[in-house]
Amino acid sequence: MRDFKGSDYSSLLLNLTTTSLNKAQRRWRIAYAAIYSVRAMLSLVKDIVPGRIDPKASDASFSLSYTPLESGDVANINSMPLSYVPAIDQERLVEIMKIKDLPGIRALGGVEGVAASLRTNTTKGIHGNVQEVSRRRDLFGSNTYHKPPPKGLLFFVYEAFKDTTILILLACATLSLGFGIKENGIKEGWYEGGSIFVAVFLVIVVSALSNFRQERQFDKLSKISNNIKVEVLRDSRRQHISIFDVVVGDVVFLKIGDQIPADGLFLDGHSLQVDESSMTGESDHLEVDHKDNPFLFSGTKIVDGFAQMLVVSVGMSTTWGQTMSSINQDSGDRTPLQVRLDTLTSTIGKLGLTVAALVLGVLLVRYFTGNTQKNGKREYNGSKTPADTVVNSVVRIVAAAVTIVVVAIPEGLPLAVTLTLAYSMKRMMSDQAMVRKLSACETMGSATVICTDKTGTLTLNEMKVTKFWLGQESIHEDSTKMISSDVLDLLYQGTGLNTTGSVCVSDSGPTPEFSGSPTEKALLSWSVLNLGMDMDSVKQKHHVLRVETFNSEKKRSGVLVRRKSDSTVHVHWKGAAEMVLAMCSHYYTSTGSVDSMNSAAKNIIQAIIQGMAASSLRCIAFAHKVSSNESGLEEDGLILMGIVGLKDPCRPGVSKAVETCKLAGVTIKMITGDNVFTAKAIAFECGILDHNDKDEEEEAVVEGVQFRNYTEEERMQKVDRIRVMARSSPSDKLLMVKCLRLKGHVVAVTGDGTNDAPALKEADVGLSMGIQGTEVAKESSDIVILDDNFTSVATVLKWGRCVYNNIQKFIQFQLTVNVAALVINFIAAISAGEVPLTAVQLLWVNLIMDTLGALALATERPTNELLKRKPVGRTEALITNVMWRNLLVQSLYQIAVLLILQFKGMSIFNVRKEVKDTLIFNTFVLCQVFNEFNAREMEKKNVFRGIHRNRLFIGIIAITILLQVIMVEFLKKFADTVRLNGWQWGTCIAIASLSWPIGFFTKFIPVSETPFLSYFKNPRSLFKGSRSSSLNKP
Repeated sequence: MRDFKGSDYSSLLLNLTTTSLNKAQRRWRIAYAAIYSVRAMLSLVKDIVPGRIDPKASDASFSLSYTPLESGDVANINSMPLSYVPAIDQERLVEIMKIKDLPGIRALGGVEGVAASLRTNTTKGIHGNVQEVSRRRDLFGSNTYHKPPPKGLLFFVYEAFKDTTILILLACATLSLGFGIKENGIKEGWYEGGSIFVAVFLVIVVSALSNFRQERQFDKLSKISNNIKVEVLRDSRRQHISIFDVVVGDVVFLKIGDQIPADGLFLDGHSLQVDESSMTGESDHLEVDHKDNPFLFSGTKIVDGFAQMLVVSVGMSTTWGQTMSSINQDSGDRTPLQVRLDTLTSTIGKLGLTVAALVLGVLLVRYFTGNTQKNGKREYNGSKTPADTVVNSVVRIVAAAVTIVVVAIPEGLPLAVTLTLAYSMKRMMSDQAMVRKLSACETMGSATVICTDKTGTLTLNEMKVTKFWLGQESIHEDSTKMISSDVLDLLYQGTGLNTTGSVCVSDSGPTPEFSGSPTEKALLSWSVLNLGMDMDSVKQKHHVLRVETFNSEKKRSGVLVRRKSDSTVHVHWKGAAEMVLAMCSHYYTSTGSVDSMNSAAKNIIQAIIQGMAASSLRCIAFAHKVSSNESGLEEDGLILMGIVGLKDPCRPGVSKAVETCKLAGVTIKMITGDNVFTAKAIAFECGILDHNDKDEEEEAVVEGVQFRNYTEEERMQKVDRIRVMARSSPSDKLLMVKCLRLKGHVVAVTGDGTNDAPALKEADVGLSMGIQGTEVAKESSDIVILDDNFTSVATVLKWGRCVYNNIQKFIQFQLTVNVAALVINFIAAISAGEVPLTAVQLLWVNLIMDTLGALALATERPTNELLKRKPVGRTEALITNVMWRNLLVQSLYQIAVLLILQFKGMSIFNVRKEVKDTLIFNTFVLCQVFNEFNAREMEKKNVFRGIHRNRLFIGIIAITILLQVIMVEFLKKFADTVRLNGWQWGTCIAIASLSWPIGFFTKFIPVSETPFLSYFKNPRSLFKGSRSSSLNKP
């Protein structure tokens, strides 16, 4: 039996408190503790070290064995791998993390002691097999949060019942049902009241199902957007896993822009700064290190440096998880366009209410003055008329007036927006774009400028070193052996130590695996495969003292190292070639000699850099200096070691996508951190700059510092002409976005870095990159481009215009129905004292036109013609002159026809009143069916083009006609209709079909450029003036 230190018994006693063990396991552990309690006490008295446990002693806990106690239960414990048994009280650890108890961590043996207790090898990670990961998840929980359950269907049914109009209709239906049954018996008296109930029920169900579907859509999108990838160390290999698969004991790699996936402790890293504003509200960045503050919390973000973190709590055990459990997130925010449509709906509703009040007043006056008849007799005969009959008649009149309000209010508008956006979001996902904010769909259709990154968006972001210059000498692949061993050793240091990437020897073949950013992977690959670097050997021979991570302002990264063999201290810088060159006073040659960097030599090297940049190569320079200062990295008097040129080819299809955007009237501006020569070369290759516009090239290409130093007036004058901004910082990008928006542009911006977040938020539409984008960038954006491809940005533009266009189509269609129904009922009520369209019939029209019409027009796919129009921008009215022309002509035609049928229908067709009323109802519905085809194209005369591809539209039209036939022919008492013969059906269809030729010839009528409502002072602010504000972000 081997001796144990006191610390081993501490771990054992801690094990006894672990709640995950079963009773049998606890009994055997208590027995084991009792047997060795005397030795434990003696060991504790002799060896206790206050405040800290020797980390070496914790190694014994790995080999802790229960073999001496041989029995059945002990055998079971032995059969379970020790790495699965937590040697620490998890609840205590969670509490330590919550209050940042540094002495508590030290009492557990420091971070290394905690890692040992969690059975984590800090250099190799945990075992990645399914059993180990699953066991850790069982013991410590999964990395998921308990969210409030999504709203169910009944919730939305309840919400629909809150609508005032629906409540009034239900009250009318109840009264009508009661009086109807009393007057005509239950067999026939329920028809009118019951039919209103059924119609209201259908409206509620359709509305509730639509909102329920939208809620589920949001829930699905939320799960996708939250499923970020995390880099962990398992079985000595760095691998990317889902954030939901992170378990306690994992070693997680963190870099600038990452969101911390769980609560953990700092293991190793440099210059780590964390933004804890999401947790504490403090805007100051917090420095995290091994000694004074090793605490890292889930949900916070890395703003500088890099690190490895030991995960100690996940999911609901984290501080963020406990906070999230008390938050009820609501994703049902209304978009700016929906708010505008609500305003439009409200205004039309008020108009409908006014008309309904007039109709109500006229009908009541006519009734009580004895001017209405029923079955050839006066309905009201003063005191002779029973009270029940009076109340029943009044209820019928009120129901008719309320129904006018129902028809006047275009409830289909919000529904159309919901359907359009839900459909578009689903389709856009398959087109590599995930919409995070609904308003982005609408706003993207109005975009006038797209500011895009170069790397990874316009290019493939697959770097490869294709050129290497050592001093003034070009080194080819086959001549690398000629490089001096001293220079080669320094290049090994510069690439192997000044990097955030890593090299892993592959089990599957001789070629190692490289991880890190595309630039880091390219440099490491070149250094290992071409120069013969052994990265493990380089790391073992040197000790890293300080690290300065890559900064988008300085555009370089540095490292201070001590060589173990002679204790010399070396400074290494790597970064943008012209930036590093400015820090150098000498340069190496291939023989190892050092030459002075005089002006002639500097000019030659600058020409080399410009030549590589003009060939679309990214230029990275390496510089070195032996230093005596261990406190910081010197930035002058360096020796240039070499310059490499990395090729990042343009993505296939980018040139065509840029050309498409240009034809759509959208200006493309490239904002990149690369030098001006590389930026211009890529811009010409992508088509952002035109070889024919050499005269404008000077104004079209600027550097960030140049743009920054302009006066405000100069910036506003020149910003429209700028096409490329090179050597730009994130603040330059933000400045450009602000200038463009001040000039009235609707701006879309692509970004992938943490520092792009301000520009992404400032822009009207922020587009982040799904692959290379940091979590901060994604969180600040409205749409995530899943494949980082500019072609997808052009697709998003097309979808945005499609959404806006589909909503306009439905508005035109819906308002035609509303105007016609209002005018017909109003004129008939005033003149004849009755309304030709009953409550049930109007509710039926409301249902099929709002719901089925919205579904039919909202699901039109985008066409390339959409990208041949000018962008809407901020100024164009929501209801255009073209829409006014179309809807007014169709409304006037329907009003004329139906009023003729109302007043002359009986004599023209020689039919009784019931048949005439049915003809009016049938013709009105069929007019909307035919007009639905007209609404497919607002300006083009051929409304049938591409209809065979939209099977849903054809299906909805067929369903609408079928339901109308059933309504007229089979639901006679329910709908207050009578059966029509074939000739009468043919007449209805013929009258309705005239909508097509009328629509065709209407499109020959020219429209004015001046918005129609600008002639009316007050309504202008509703339809046009709100356009600008609607596109601003809330």
